Amino acid sequence: MQALRIQATVNPDRTLVLGDLPLAPGEAVEVIVLVPTLIKSEAQQYPLRGLPITYLRPTDPVAETEWEVT
Repeated sequence: MQALRIQATVNPDRTLVLGDLPLAPGEAVEVIVLVPTLIKSEAQQYPLRGLPITYLRPTDPVAETEWEVT
């Protein structure tokens, strides 16, 4: 089996058109679409990193009504 590498862009209507293929008309082919994975930058992985943190009423009890005294 011969492999051909052709880069193409998906059209706005979400179709993909391949042209000028070095193949005979009617020749059977198998099509595999590979999408390159982009390495996320650190800013994309941690979008809240570096943003200020504000604590509202930090000394208030948390879930006080959910505790039982035994």
